Amino acid sequence: MRKIRVGTRGSRLAIWQTDFVINKLLELDDRLEIEKVIIKTTGDKFLDVALSRIGDKGLFIKEIEKELLDGSIDMAVHSMKDMPTRITEGLAIGAVLPRENSKDVLLSRDNRKLAELPVGAAVGTSSLRRKAQLLALRPDLNIVDLRGNIDTRIRRLQNGELDAIVLAAAGVIRLGYEELVAEELEIIPAVGQGAIAVEIRDDDTDIRELVEKLDDRSTRLAIAGERAFLAALEGGCQIPIGCGGSVRDDFLTLEGLVSDLEGKQVFRSRLSGPAAEAEDLGRKLALELVSRGAGAVLEQIRIQEMGDE
Repeated sequence: MRKIRVGTRGSRLAIWQTDFVINKLLELDDRLEIEKVIIKTTGDKFLDVALSRIGDKGLFIKEIEKELLDGSIDMAVHSMKDMPTRITEGLAIGAVLPRENSKDVLLSRDNRKLAELPVGAAVGTSSLRRKAQLLALRPDLNIVDLRGNIDTRIRRLQNGELDAIVLAAAGVIRLGYEELVAEELEIIPAVGQGAIAVEIRDDDTDIRELVEKLDDRSTRLAIAGERAFLAALEGGCQIPIGCGGSVRDDFLTLEGLVSDLEGKQVFRSRLSGPAAEAEDLGRKLALELVSRGAGAVLEQIRIQEMGDE
């Protein structure tokens, strides 16, 4: 096989994920020649602005996808939660690796749990989904926009700028920060959170045959349901939407959430069914929440967004 070029963002977590994929490929065939190619994305260039103000999920993958389509790289490694629900024409998700913990975790000064934080505590997160759910639990909190890589966010906590921060458990675990976790939060995660995706050109059969050996069926099906839920709601970074799925004995359970921006109207529900019907389950769960009032909240947020432009 030809030399394989793997594209990735340059953050420490992105590099970790890419090295993980490369090592898995080398375990399959240690004769493979693999080169890592670091590509700077739009999302990496505006680290001082909340994602909800500058765009959507594609901010972290567009430049990498261009290199993939041009043939400059042969595959790309992404955090699954950065992938838009509509895959770019000519590309495909060749593999979804086994998922790490998909939860969100709280890191705080003095190791305090969420209920123990002082009134008005400054809690950092760049996610509207996290913000809404935190405010639903603790309306008194001061939610502060927090961008940057994991190391940067933790540094801002440790230097006293914030009382607490919320991060994805998967990244915290992968970079060895587990001892800083004060609490695993019982909030609905982002779609795809905790999973690694390998993106390929859809007509590259050699690469497809190689990477599909890394694919984890249970994770792929769970995320297919989550992504169908998100697509049905036409949501992105600008709307508080979450969905977490798990597969057990070929049975998929999905838990979805839609909220207003302040966590005052929160719609949350759960649905289970055959994992093979993952996408149908995701759509049904979305329709259930819409019928219960989430649709009106989504429309209100979209109107507000248009007014802010």
